[in-house]
Amino acid sequence: MGQKLKIAGWISVGVFAGALTTVSLQTVARSGMTPLPLEEIQQLSAVFGLIKTDYVDTVDDRKLITDAISGMVSSLDPHSQYFDKKTFKEFREGTSGRFVGVGIEITQEDGLIRIVSPIEGSPADRAGLKTNDLITKIDDTAVKGLSLNDAVKRMRGEPNTKVTLTILRKDESRTFPVTITREEIKTQSVKAKMIEPGYAWVRLSQFQERTVDDFVRKVDELYKQDPRIKGMVLDLRNDPGGLLDAAVAISAAFLPENVTVVTTNGQLPESKSTFRATPEDYARRGSDPLRSLPAALKKLPLVVLVNEGSASASEIVAGALQDHKRATIMGAQTFGKGSVQTVRPLGPDTGIKLTTARYYTPSGNSIQAKGIVPDVMVDETEEGDLFASLRPREADLEKHLSSGQGAEVKDVAREKAREEAMKRLEAESKDKDKDQTKKPQRLPEFGSEKDFQLNQALNQLKGQKVMVSQTKTERPEAKKED
Repeated sequence: MGQKLKIAGWISVGVFAGALTTVSLQTVARSGMTPLPLEEIQQLSAVFGLIKTDYVDTVDDRKLITDAISGMVSSLDPHSQYFDKKTFKEFREGTSGRFVGVGIEITQEDGLIRIVSPIEGSPADRAGLKTNDLITKIDDTAVKGLSLNDAVKRMRGEPNTKVTLTILRKDESRTFPVTITREEIKTQSVKAKMIEPGYAWVRLSQFQERTVDDFVRKVDELYKQDPRIKGMVLDLRNDPGGLLDAAVAISAAFLPENVTVVTTNGQLPESKSTFRATPEDYARRGSDPLRSLPAALKKLPLVVLVNEGSASASEIVAGALQDHKRATIMGAQTFGKGSVQTVRPLGPDTGIKLTTARYYTPSGNSIQAKGIVPDVMVDETEEGDLFASLRPREADLEKHLSSGQGAEVKDVAREKAREEAMKRLEAESKDKDKDQTKKPQRLPEFGSEKDFQLNQALNQLKGQKVMVSQTKTERPEAKKED
């Protein structure tokens, strides 16, 4: 089978010329390519020298070099990236599912931070924070005006340090401070519950190092609650992806042994790989993490929910289950991130994330810039999609890779839908200015009783009528290149 390509997720330079020579030699040794072009290297060295001698202020050598590396990598495509010490640490935290903080899932609402859910067993959970609590201040800093990322950074920190959150709890009409001691948090990327007798809901919010183990544990718990489960909804909406081996494992949980889950293709020999539903391709520590799953799961009626926010690893799962006719895919066409990123270390704490291959479903279709088309298109709400067309897709990103299977066609219907959504958003904004008590339209929480798409998935499992979208259509087929 050869060496397999695996995603790590989802790195001081001395003399400038010496560093470039090292890269050149490594490149030649690695793939037999010709050395880097001397004329362009001389130009780069000349620019470096001019900046050092002629620029108005003194510029740090390391900053110049790292900025040059960053620009070179980021010019390739939207997902290739240079990691300095700080961003490399954050990246590893994201894929490991571990970070130091207070332990809450949050979103932004009216300029404040709303708690979606405290992570079970976290400091925030033990402190009594609840879903829908609003954070108005972090220590002495008002949240109003902060971006979501800024708020997250302020709440994270070193272990055993304290942060004070000011909480507005609307249903109790009170505001109060809570001081929480930060600690290492193990995020929960899997949620599960019995929606009603006989029907289970399993939600994956990301594919992390712990996702497969958490999935197995949650499914085992569901079968203990109800050994005669009739059907399951696998919810991959807004799942941005993550680790390739986790996606292969989740697919394998439902598929026959050894069938193809996904293939990859790129320049390197190890980029040309086939990943199958076998422990050899997804087990990290030798033993099969899926071994305790009930055998009934392999044939359990299954619906997979996806939307425009389902990307990468979640598209691999949806594509594999769809191609093998193992599940009904419902919702909206997915994001279309069908490229593989591999992390290459450049040192002990810096590196680059480089796009090295494209993903293909078992039937050979490229996911890149296209995504997975659901078997059944379903709107976000009974009234239709609110603002789904405003969400960016891979095909909207500057410098995105092509699918490799044909030229892209402009999606006229989507452009029209975007214009209509913008008008609706502007109208809502004006209405809110006139009437401060009027609340903007919001989507219900995934997994709640008001989750329209989940209710349609249940109808599909029960053989009842599904309210199919009257407006959603597949994005235009790519025209074959001559």
